[in-house]
Parts: sequence; C-alpha cells; structure tokens
Amino acid sequence: MISRRQLRIKALTVLYACNRKEIDDLETAEQELMLSIRKSYDLYHYLLLLIIALSDAAREKVMLSRSKRIPSPEDINPNTRFADNRVIGQLRLNEHLRRYAEATPALWSRKENISGFKSLSRYLGTLGLSWEPHQDVVRKVFSDMTGWDAYSQYMSSPDGSYRADLKFIKELVTKLLPASEDLSSSLEEQSVYWNDDLPFVAAMIKNTLGKFREHEEGRDTPLLPMFTSSDDEIFVKVLLRKAILNSEKNSALIDTHTTNWEVERIALMDKLVMQLAITELSEFPEVPVKVTLNEYIEIAKDYCTAKSSTFVNGILDKIVREMRADNSLVKSGRGLIGESGA
Repeated sequence: MISRRQLRIKALTVLYACNRKEIDDLETAEQELMLSIRKSYDLYHYLLLLIIALSDAAREKVMLSRSKRIPSPEDINPNTRFADNRVIGQLRLNEHLRRYAEATPALWSRKENISGFKSLSRYLGTLGLSWEPHQDVVRKVFSDMTGWDAYSQYMSSPDGSYRADLKFIKELVTKLLPASEDLSSSLEEQSVYWNDDLPFVAAMIKNTLGKFREHEEGRDTPLLPMFTSSDDEIFVKVLLRKAILNSEKNSALIDTHTTNWEVERIALMDKLVMQLAITELSEFPEVPVKVTLNEYIEIAKDYCTAKSSTFVNGILDKIVREMRADNSLVKSGRGLIGESGA
C-alpha cells in the first residue's frame, strides 16, 4: 500500500503546482493527486516485472553460453541459481500481477490528450506494463547486479534454500535498484510521476515478498492494495482540499509567527510544507501531534533547503502552542497520544 508519508508528499507536489498556477481548481487538483498516486501503484507493479525481466536476462545469458561453438565446462554447466530463483518463479505465475500489467497504460497521463491518429497510435502502443521497450535498461541493471558483491555471494553460497532466494530478492529490491542511476534516469524519462517514488515502492515490494511461501505456487498470492484502507484515500483527499481552501488563512497564521525579516525570505516550499502540517493538525483529530510534526519535518529535510527543517520545526512548535492555548487543537482516539492528561 502507498504509505502515509508518500501520500503527504503527493499532496505537497500538487499544492505546489496549484501555487504555481499550473492547476487552478479543486477538481483538477484532486484528479492530479489521484493520478499521481495511481502512477506510484503502476510503478510498484512495474518493478515487480523488472525482477522477472532480470531473470529473463539471466536465462538468455545461459542459453547463449550453451550455444557457443566451443563451450567451456562452465558454459555447459552454468550457475542458474538466479535464473531459476524460486521467488521469481512465483512472481511469474502471479495472476494479480499479470492482470494488472495487461490492463495498465504504462506511459500515459491525464495531460496527454488523444487528438489524432498519431497520439491514438502512441496510446495503444503503451497499453500494458512491460520492460520490452526498455531492454537496454534491463541489461544495464543486470550488468550492475552481476558485478555486485551480494550477487556473487548469493550465487556461490552453499545455502540453496528458498529462504536464501527470498533474502537475495529483498536485497536486490531495497539496495541495488534504488541505487541504480540508470534505472532512476529511465524512470524519470518514462514518467514525471516517478521522480521520487523508487525508495517508497521498493519498501512496498519488500513487504509484498514477505507474503510468498515456499510451498505455494504464488499464483494467488495477493499483492498490496493501493491504499491500506479507505481511510487513507479520504485522508489524502481531505488534506489537499482543505490545504487549498485554507491556504490564505494558514499562510497568514505562519506569517504571524515569523519576524518581518523571515516573512520576506521564507521559501515557497517551506510555507507549503507548513500549510499542509497546519491542515493536518486542524482536520485530523485522530492523528497525534507528534506524528504530524515529525512527518513534515522529515519532508522538509528532503524537499526544502538545508536549514528548512529547523525553521519549519520552530514555527510549527509556536503554532501548536497557540492552538493548544486557544483550544483550537482538538484530538481524539489515537490523536490523544502525547497530549497532557491523555
């Protein structure tokens, strides 16, 4: 499922577009938000397919070695451990992955209109998630993998268990793929919605792999849903909508807690991060204050300037104290965690 951290970042990205006048109404903003989330879910399936594509590359290498005119003993009896990895075998059979991949337009977005035969042809050509048009990227990632120490250790290990197969695929997904510059560049070229998604999606895939069991085919093993529950979808939609509607009010609140010097120099992204944080503090009584503050301080570290997280932390701390003083900070259920008297 898409994490709450990732949902907050998606909302921030759309809020930024609204402030840049790239999006000028609530309905379009919400459509853009949901498209961005859906594209992350596409990437989740796309990277699962990449694991299979890497195994295909290994199998092709084995076949080429065996077909040499004068094969060496190693060519005749190659190490097929990765090519025959049992977890990848389960992914090959997974019906949920197959159905999603076949039904998904891989490289299309709301901004790309079908206005003629040329665009219609391109749209039809993108039906279905597949690495077939990007075999050069598969080969580069495969080359990186075969030169990786963890791969050498896996291929030479005396432990031939299913557990060892699973452990290596998890390491591949969480360590090698996010570090691959070739993969990151390719994903950025394929979709603007995938620019920052790779680490989040890698974590989703790691969780998915934990659902596979040694003595099962994998055909019916469920993949993760887009949202943990309907609450997450409601959360991110309300977060964005209320942040847009209350933008001027929240901006004024931020200004009252900064000096004139700071107001003049505050970066737009800093202000938007704080607007979302104030919205979450106000609109979601079930979310603890500490969780909200920690989330947006971490987001500021990644999406703002080097000193932004300290600045954002200071301003939000003042705002929280004021909200508590005038009883406008209302928390209930889990949201009471950390509150005095809770």
